[in-house]
Amino acid sequence: MSERPVQQQSTAAFYGQAVASFGIAMGATAIGIFRLNADAWVRGFLGIAVLYLVTSAFTLAKVIRDRQEAGQIVSRVDQARLDKLLAEHDPFESR
Repeated sequence: MSERPVQQQSTAAFYGQAVASFGIAMGATAIGIFRLNADAWVRGFLGIAVLYLVTSAFTLAKVIRDRQEAGQIVSRVDQARLDKLLAEHDPFESR
């Protein structure tokens, strides 16, 4: 009998907090860049840099998640093979 690992699900409150935190951080950064005492091209450059950083962070998080999920699938296949071998093995069988 194989034990399946418990899959942890994020609660709605945690999800909401993460979305709110992201929105507040992006809003505060946008306000800070907009109110910065600098030329428009400097503010534009900083805005583009922040957008690039955010998209890169999302991409990195997705790649890490995909690698972890792929590792779990391989682990499940290996565990299924081991369970099958153990179920078919009879230690008292004479050869």
